[in-house]
Formats: sequence, C-alpha cells, structure tokens
Amino acid sequence: MRSRLLSLLTVLSGLAVGLPAVTPARAQAPGGPPPKVTVAKPVVREIVEQDQYTGRFDPIEYVEVRARVTGYLEKINFIDGQTVKKGDVLFVIDRRPYKAALEQAQAALASAKARQSFSQTDLERAQTLSRSGNISEQVTDQRRQASQTAQADVDSAQAALNNAQLNYDFSEVKAPINGRISRRLVTEGNIVSADQTLLTTIVSLDPIYFSFTVDEKSFLKYQNSLGIGMGQTQQGKGVPILIALSGEAKPTRKGTLDFVDNRVDNATGTILLRATVQNTDLFIKPGLFGIVSMPATKPFQGVMIPDEAVAANQDKRIVYLLGPDNVIQQKDVQLGPKVDGYRVIQSGLKGDELIVVNGTSRVRPGAKVTPDTIELPPSKT
Repeated sequence: MRSRLLSLLTVLSGLAVGLPAVTPARAQAPGGPPPKVTVAKPVVREIVEQDQYTGRFDPIEYVEVRARVTGYLEKINFIDGQTVKKGDVLFVIDRRPYKAALEQAQAALASAKARQSFSQTDLERAQTLSRSGNISEQVTDQRRQASQTAQADVDSAQAALNNAQLNYDFSEVKAPINGRISRRLVTEGNIVSADQTLLTTIVSLDPIYFSFTVDEKSFLKYQNSLGIGMGQTQQGKGVPILIALSGEAKPTRKGTLDFVDNRVDNATGTILLRATVQNTDLFIKPGLFGIVSMPATKPFQGVMIPDEAVAANQDKRIVYLLGPDNVIQQKDVQLGPKVDGYRVIQSGLKGDELIVVNGTSRVRPGAKVTPDTIELPPSKT
C-alpha cells in the first residue's frame, strides 16, 4: 500500500513539472506615443435645411360614376383597372325605350309646328280682312290667341324633345374625366336606377396631390423664412419639395407646394399643406404614403461635420478641436438636421477649425495626439 502511494506521488510530480507557469499581466508602460487621430476642417457651403413629414397621395379628380336613367344594363365597355379618357362610353343601358320616346317627341314637335304654321297663316288672313272691315275684331283676337297657343305648344314639344334627347344620350354612361377606372360594381343584365346605382369610380393620376400637415410652430417658421402664408405660396410661386415613397432611401419625386389651408385645426393644432406632383409614369396610386422633404430655411452658408465627429458629455454635444502643439480642446456645439449625409452645426463652430473626425474615443481634453489631416468631400451621400 505504501509503495503504491509513493508511485502515485511520483507520477503527479512529473505532470506538474510539464505544466507552463502562470504569470500576472503586465501593466501598460507609461509615457507611450500620442494616439493617432484623423482631423479635418468642417464642410462649409450653401445649404438649405430640410424638414420631413409623412403624408398621403390624393387624386386631383375623383368621380363616382352613376346611371342617370333607369333601365336594363346591356353592355360594359371597359376592362377593370384600365385607363380611360373623358368621353369614353363605359356602360350602355338598353336604349330602345328611350329611342322610342325620342321619336315620339320628334313627331309631337312636328305636329305642333304644323298647327302653329296654320294658326299663323289664319291670323295673317284675319288681320288683312280686319283692315277692310270684312271681319270683326273679336274674330281677329280669337285667331291671334289660337296662334299664340300653337306657338306655346311648339315650345312645349321642343322642351319634351330636348328631355327625350337627354335621356337617350344618358343611356350611354360616359367617362367624365381622364384617369384610371376601378372595377365594375354592377354586371350586365341588372336593372340600374337613375342617380342611385353606383357603377364604378374613376380617379385622375397625372398630376396628383400630396397632402400633409405641419404643427403650428413649424408653420410659423415657414411663414417667416419662406413667406408661406395662410392660403398663399412663396411670392406667388410654388415651393419645391421632394418626396420619397415607402421603402425608398432617397426622395425620387419632385413636387410643388401650391396650397396652404386657411386655418389651423383646433383639435390637432396642425395646418394642412398640399403639393402637386407630376406622375407621368402613373406609378403613384392615390392613397399611398410618402415622406416629404420640405425646405425649412432660405439658402445659407452652413457648417457641417460627420456624425462620428460628435461626442457626448452628459446632456451636451461636443466636438474635439486640434489646438496648438497638437493638444486636444473640447467645444460645445448645437446640432441641426442632416444635409447630404453631414450634420449641420447650428452654433459652436465657425468652419475654419480642425476637428477630430476619427478616433474620438482615444482622446480627451488636454491630451496630445498625432494628427492625420484629410479633406472631407462636399457631400457624404
């Protein structure tokens, strides 16, 4: 037993000799070289700040197509969803009853005109005899009355003919506007009622409206900076805007702001703005959402830096400047919106400073650095 224990201790001692020794980590040697950072001057050029809002596309014209006469729906002349032109015949209501009524009205007018012609001739004859004293004034007056009655009958028959002609024309339901038609809501063989039965709808597509709302504070800003007033546009000219559709990273559509509502909504504290957008490819459909980029200022010389050059110090935003002898200085800044991929600096920088654009995590105020100077491109996007 004792010999076995000695053998085991011998084996364990051999294993311990073969293991590497664990040494503590060495501390970084003080007085190392200054950290390397990339510095550059801010981009200074003429810019226009943009504000973004979500809005919806609306058709300029929208029509609910209804029958104007009652009858049997005989024919449909369009394919669901196709584009139509003003005047295209969309639906045909059985025209035979209205044609018969039209012919009857034409005949009634012809009869009334014949009676009026005879009564007029009879009146002229009576007037001739009355001058020679061969007929009494009473008879002349009676014939004058008969002539006037015949003329009234002609006018009544003409009105009835006009009404019959209208009903006959209304038996063909035509497109009142250019645009894209919806699906048919009534199929052939049904009875449609005048001014009640909805047959389909048509919306115009080019151009198209884009409507959105802005808050009261922003509206007052636009009114001061762009001259946009209640119900008017900038000096009588539309303000240009850009619109990005859902899923688009950048705006692809251009429009013109041409309408500002005449009051602020009491419930929401917002006011409605509307732009007109060209839609020549008919790609945009009414009801789609979009994000509009609207100019918020007049053109001005802006100071812009990359977002990665901005650091935080509690609730402040700061940038690191390269001072004399490559010593870092801290500067508080006020940030604005992004323009062309850069962050606009509203206050804190003049534009001629050298700022740290890469390596902000390796510096602190008062520390010395090794700078690598670069030039930022005019646009980051």
